[in-house]
Amino acid sequence: MKVPNIDRTTINVGLLGLAFMLVFTSFQTQGNMQQVVIKSIQAEDPSFTGSGYISLAVVYAVFAFFNWLAPSCLSFLGPKLTMIVGGVTYILFIIGFLWPHTAILYSTSALVGAGAALIWTGQGNYLTLMSTQKTISRNSGVFWAMLQSSMLFGNLFVFYQFKGKDIIDYHTRMVVFLALTVVGVIGLGVMCLLPRPGADGSGRADDLGGPFNALKKSFALFRTKDMLLLSVTFFYTGIALSFFSGVYSACLSFTLRFPDPKQLVGLSGMFIGCGEILGGGVFGIFGSKTVKFGRDPIVILGYLVHMVCFFLIFLNLPTMSPLQNTQDPSFLPDGQPSEVIAMLCSFLLGFGDACFNTQIYSILGGVYQDNSGPAFALFKFTQSLSAAACFFYTSVFELYWHLGILVVFATLGTLTFCLVEWKAHRRQKAKPDTTAFD
Repeated sequence: MKVPNIDRTTINVGLLGLAFMLVFTSFQTQGNMQQVVIKSIQAEDPSFTGSGYISLAVVYAVFAFFNWLAPSCLSFLGPKLTMIVGGVTYILFIIGFLWPHTAILYSTSALVGAGAALIWTGQGNYLTLMSTQKTISRNSGVFWAMLQSSMLFGNLFVFYQFKGKDIIDYHTRMVVFLALTVVGVIGLGVMCLLPRPGADGSGRADDLGGPFNALKKSFALFRTKDMLLLSVTFFYTGIALSFFSGVYSACLSFTLRFPDPKQLVGLSGMFIGCGEILGGGVFGIFGSKTVKFGRDPIVILGYLVHMVCFFLIFLNLPTMSPLQNTQDPSFLPDGQPSEVIAMLCSFLLGFGDACFNTQIYSILGGVYQDNSGPAFALFKFTQSLSAAACFFYTSVFELYWHLGILVVFATLGTLTFCLVEWKAHRRQKAKPDTTAFD
């Protein structure tokens, strides 16, 4: 009887990954090109004063606040319906770009921020309920690889649509955003096919004890030492997320020494996606092997990969590139930036991010197995808060400031994660001895 149950939950994790892959093919592709598209809209319509950076800052600021309410919504709606409601807001956000208007941009940004809290809290809870201590690392890696393949497919489409264009014209924008809307709606349909946890042996049921009790659990959990330490790691992943999803693509598109800088936006997203897929796939397929050595070696690997990446970006791109078109030279020979190094850095950004996020999912699903809803909400609260902060300062900070902040928080976040992981490992190791003593 055990084999069908395992098969059923594995299929459900695959369906969850497919649904998120489709929804985020729309959203992540849109976020990657948002600042570039908005600059083109402003060139056609001076009355449009919206900013891609401010829009994303609003998304993540509302996301951060609403994470405190998400566990209460989760306790009332359940993980499946919570994800569906959140997914609808993503579709509305994409549709808003078919009629570009400053008020629509910022209002849908706030709406999708609230939806993001719902969809990610529901996802973390659903994944945990469909997993055991033995399968959580594998399921986290498989889900992450499927999710991040959205970076590959969506940006491949954008790569061909933006090829050779200095300005992203109205027709091109309509084609791109209509296609992204359709893909997102299909993803929402797949989400509706997910079975509820606990039904017919599909995972475990969960009871947060009502909306108010769920909120109390979140506040209590946030005050614990381990969660405060992990919050530093969460904070770094938020800064890294905002950097590679919005800042780095803008840096490439504004560096005019590249032969075709606008085309690099889609190409960069594809290489980030390849890095994410490889990282998630490797740690998913070999999750049962890697978890024996702990989660900390994978996080340390991600840290080293990101350090190399940040140094290469420092050498390759001018410091003014996040803010405006620039012909400034790089530190490479002849001052000419390298497209090969730029795409290598995109890949390294994705792979390092996968190292951090798969292990965060694993540690939250393992250590906080009976409190997964509030745990994932706190993860997304801290991550989105730092992402919002990054998008706010992006409109004034040069590239080298970004890199300096990333290096500091990557170092601190890696250290704090290791401290919590080592403590969890000691606790797990002591369990058999305690049982034998009793």
